[in-house]
Amino acid sequence: MDKDLFLKRIESYVKGLFENDVTGHDYFHMKRVAKKARQIAEKEGAHLFVTEAAGWLHDIGDAKLFADSNQARKMMNDFLMELKVPAEMITDIETAIEDVSFSKGKVPDTLEGRIVQDADRLDAIGAVGIARTFAFGGAKGQLIHDEEQGNTSIQHFYDKLLTLKDKMNTESAKQEALERHEFMEAYLKHFYQEWHTC
Repeated sequence: MDKDLFLKRIESYVKGLFENDVTGHDYFHMKRVAKKARQIAEKEGAHLFVTEAAGWLHDIGDAKLFADSNQARKMMNDFLMELKVPAEMITDIETAIEDVSFSKGKVPDTLEGRIVQDADRLDAIGAVGIARTFAFGGAKGQLIHDEEQGNTSIQHFYDKLLTLKDKMNTESAKQEALERHEFMEAYLKHFYQEWHTC
């Protein structure tokens, strides 16, 4: 089994699906999550191939990105089978990505899944996370900020982003999450200072 070749083919597959995404769930998000997941997996002793592959594929089937989640997952599985990824590894990848999403409110059952969840959440916070928040808000027609409305990009910090540092699964992710969290707090402080000058 040529794992490096499989990962290159998986990367190409993901790029074809997400390269034109404007919501912050683009190819580069998938790449950052995959690479960060591998880094954490190396420290935590997880299965490297399963973790990195799951990092690349973690958003396939996400209901906010695909009109038919089940069909997207089926196509992903068909692709992995065509690659001749061993069946047990396909199952492990599926299991790893099953509960990654924040909206499900679950902690994945496997170490590989918990690592991918951490990598995905790290990409949601810090400087890149801030950029992704406003990209997603703009793509969905949200206002940047309005103190009389709840569905804004700034409100998303309080609904999700500022909670993530306390939801990391691995020790490897916790310190980096704290640093990114502190950056977001500093950003919000400056945001409000500038916002209230008008």
